[in-house]
Amino acid sequence: MPKMKTHSSLKGRFKITGTGKVTRYSSHRNHLLSHKSKRAKRNLKADHLMASGDVKRLAQGLKQLK
Repeated sequence: MPKMKTHSSLKGRFKITGTGKVTRYSSHRNHLLSHKSKRAKRNLKADHLMASGDVKRLAQGLKQLK
């Protein structure tokens, strides 16, 4: 049987914390930032935790979640 490989695009988009939770980056932070308020941009800086239902779907692409 061939081995399961990690989906290469997922490696840079998600990180696994020490406790096993998955963090993701915020959307809406790449361009068109000039009209967004400082508060909105500051709040978008933080990494967010993935929802538990989405983590189950990610487990297929990220073999390290198993």
